[in-house]
Amino acid sequence: MGSAFPIPLNAIRAIEIVARRGSLAPAAEELGVTPGAVSQHIRRAEARLGLELFERTPRGLLPRPALRDILPQLSAGFVALADGLAALRGSDEHTLTLTMGNVFASRWLIWRLGRFAAGNPGIEVKLVVTGRVLDLTRSDIDCAIRFGRGDWPDAEAELIGGERYTPVCAPALAAAIQAPADLARVPVIHDTSTMLSWDAWWAAAGQPPLPVNGPTFDDPALAFDAAISGQGVLLAVDMMSADAVSDGRLVRPLPIAATSGVGYWFVTARGRREPDKTRRFREWLRQEGPASAHGYVQQLRA
Repeated sequence: MGSAFPIPLNAIRAIEIVARRGSLAPAAEELGVTPGAVSQHIRRAEARLGLELFERTPRGLLPRPALRDILPQLSAGFVALADGLAALRGSDEHTLTLTMGNVFASRWLIWRLGRFAAGNPGIEVKLVVTGRVLDLTRSDIDCAIRFGRGDWPDAEAELIGGERYTPVCAPALAAAIQAPADLARVPVIHDTSTMLSWDAWWAAAGQPPLPVNGPTFDDPALAFDAAISGQGVLLAVDMMSADAVSDGRLVRPLPIAATSGVGYWFVTARGRREPDKTRRFREWLRQEGPASAHGYVQQLRA
C-alpha cells in the first residue's frame, strides 16, 4: 500500500509556510533549518509529485494554481495537528499567550490588563512583544493584536479600534498651534514606520499639505516619547494617545481627526478551536476598545 504522504511531513510544512508567506526565510526559521534546506525540501517534493508548486519571481515564490487551491486545506490541517498535540500534552487552559507590537503593549494594554486579571483571576496572560508577525498556527501562541487592514491570510481578525488619528503634542507646544497652518511653524515628528498619512489628515482639515520639519524616528515608541518630551507634533492613533491625553502628558491641539483605513485587530488562526481563555479575552477587548474610542470622541467635543 502506498504512503498517504509521498513527501515528508516537514517538506509539506515548508511548502505550506512558503506558500503563505512568499519566501523561504519564515519556513527556515520555524523548522530550524537553513533557507537552502527549505529550497531542497521544495525541489524534492516537486520531483516526487511531478509538478512545479511555485513560480519563481522577483517578488518571491508564488504558489501555482494547483497549490493555491489546496493551501486552505494544508493550513487547516497543520492548525488541527497543533491543537491535537497541545491536547495530548495537556494544553494549559490557564495561560493565555498573546503577541503584539511594543506600542500597543506599552501605551494601551499594560494600563488595562489589571482589569482583565481582576475579572478573570484564573487566567495568566503571557505577552510576546515583537515587531515581527508571528505564525499563529504555532501551538505556543494563542492570539495576536495586529495593526493593519485585517486582511492577513489564514487568520480570523476582529477590529478592536484605532481607525481614527489626530496630531498630538506636549502642552507647552500646543500654545503655538491655533490652526492647521501653524504646523508649518513648529517641529513635526516623522515616524518612518507609521501607516498614518499626513496627506489624509491635511485633507480632513481642508488644508493643502504644507512643508513640515522635525526629528525623524524609525521606532514608533520612541516617536511617541519624543512627542511627550516636547520635541514636536506627532500623528497618533486615538487609542494609543488616550491615556497620555487624559493625564495631561499630551494634548490634541486641533480638534480634527482623520480615518486611516487601518486599525488594531484581535487575530487568531483560521480554523483553530477557540478555548475559553481566548474567548474571555476577546470579549474583554470588545468592551475596552469602544470605551477608549468613546473617551476620544468626548475629548474632541470638549
